[in-house]
Amino acid sequence: MKAVVLVGGEGTRLRPLTFTTPKPLLPVAGVPMLERILGHLVANGITEAVLSMGYRPDAIESAYPDGVCGGVAITYAVEPEPLDTAGGVAFAARHAGLDSTFLVLNGDVLSDIDLTGLLAFHKARGAEATIALTPVDDPSSFGVVPSDDEGRVTAFIEKPTRDEAPTNLINAGYYVVEPSLVERIPAGRRVNIERETFPLLVADRTLYALASDDYWTDTGTPVLYLEANLHALAGTTWFGPGARVDTAGAAVSASAVGARTTIGAGAEVIESVLLDDVTVEPGARVQRSLIGARSVIGADAVVEGLSVVGDGVRVAAGDRLVGSRVPEPA
Repeated sequence: MKAVVLVGGEGTRLRPLTFTTPKPLLPVAGVPMLERILGHLVANGITEAVLSMGYRPDAIESAYPDGVCGGVAITYAVEPEPLDTAGGVAFAARHAGLDSTFLVLNGDVLSDIDLTGLLAFHKARGAEATIALTPVDDPSSFGVVPSDDEGRVTAFIEKPTRDEAPTNLINAGYYVVEPSLVERIPAGRRVNIERETFPLLVADRTLYALASDDYWTDTGTPVLYLEANLHALAGTTWFGPGARVDTAGAAVSASAVGARTTIGAGAEVIESVLLDDVTVEPGARVQRSLIGARSVIGADAVVEGLSVVGDGVRVAAGDRLVGSRVPEPA
């Protein structure tokens, strides 16, 4: 079985980190997100994937010039214009000539969901498509998916209010689909899979769902991206090649510190992600924040409260950023 991985989004919620870097290339504990996602495919016996791309496809292609990522042989389907989720699936499937059951997954979700079990469930039900579900505390930001005792989806409710949600089981962004689903998606225009395609399958009683309590997280916001890193770090600190910490009182804990990053005397880095070539000058403190590549945190500056500092930014000595984004997204 092959997979289609949706990596075409602009990652607007993670700006300014994604102004120049596609979200799938952002690292999680030192490993690009895309490699972690595709590594999960390999663990489930899937070794070929088509990347449905739109934003900065050149960066992704340059990162994997040999056509292998995370142990998966990858090919590229570059959308001529943004086609949304269903449009991206259909474009990639047609581009790759997929004519048998295949897997679809979002390129900003990290999970341990049992994809082999999902496929077996799909086949046993004779489904046209099967959605992996995951429970969340607050489903109001997601697609809520109620189903009957057989797993047949009875409705697809996009982002209901918390009080109106009939279940806390949401669309986890992993689907097993049949080629007939592609035939339902018009070519050449934006089509949303949650709002347009899945409701058609619900009406025809061919959409099923399977819930899982396995680890799952969306990484699309600063807080979720940070939490994904902290989960992968499991209380440890990761240092990239050439990273240096001054022995004169500098302290680093539960953080991902990129290659060639320097942390000066008396500086503190706590539960944060620092990309490559960052300089944290003496006496500065970075706590629960995200720092882009080649940035400088000036002496005695404080960056905290889930601040996001973009690539190549200098935070002046003594400045204090709390919950800030620098530069501000447009």
